[in-house]
Amino acid sequence: MYQLNNSGMLRVDSKTNEQIAGMFNNIAGTYDFLNHFLSLNSDKYWRKKAISLFGSDAPEAILDLASGTGDFALAALKLNPGCITGIDISSEMLAVAVKKIEKLGFQDKITFIKACAEELPFDNETFTGVISAFGIRNFSDLDKGLREAFRVLEPGGAVLLLEFSKPKSFLLGKLYQFYFRNVLPLAGGWISGDRRAYSYLPQSVSVFPEGEEFLVYLRNAGFSQCKSDTLSGGIATVYRGTKSLPG
Repeated sequence: MYQLNNSGMLRVDSKTNEQIAGMFNNIAGTYDFLNHFLSLNSDKYWRKKAISLFGSDAPEAILDLASGTGDFALAALKLNPGCITGIDISSEMLAVAVKKIEKLGFQDKITFIKACAEELPFDNETFTGVISAFGIRNFSDLDKGLREAFRVLEPGGAVLLLEFSKPKSFLLGKLYQFYFRNVLPLAGGWISGDRRAYSYLPQSVSVFPEGEEFLVYLRNAGFSQCKSDTLSGGIATVYRGTKSLPG
């Protein structure tokens, strides 16, 4: 699924971009349940913890990349922003997100648009914060997606990205690998009816850059003050960076 482009940057094979959208369309109906069930509700904690790392510099206008069913956008309401815009390439995932925010009464606060992260339909410096949870490894071109995030962010704004990573502890790492490679594809595939989607997850995580390696991607995209924070022993990692003010 992954390869290096001419610049040596990790990217998803362009032929699979529509396949990825189709894959998430297929599992949209069971996606939330499986997220919570297969992570033992840890995904809720990871999102909450990631949002808390914005600290006092809460953004006014947030862009949520690869928003999926909108859980990270909803978590970002804790920051009390003026508005949140979520984008995703899966129309079925966004349909679930729209129903969810309407049911909760947040449709005036959160808007969803079908779009890809590599070609954002927004003007330069539109947002004061850019976020994403468990979606950046699905970008068709990681380098281009991060540069687009930098382009639409106002100077002084922050990017906050939550993504799976691999535990550094030997014992936890072994348990994690067994679960990711055996239990998760079987259980996820049985419940969702699409085993390839839950086989893709551990495959994509296993080759995705993490820690300092991913911070290099953020810096290459133009971000400064880049840092990472591991969660749950390294099963997930929060990456942060800022767009420096001119001068």
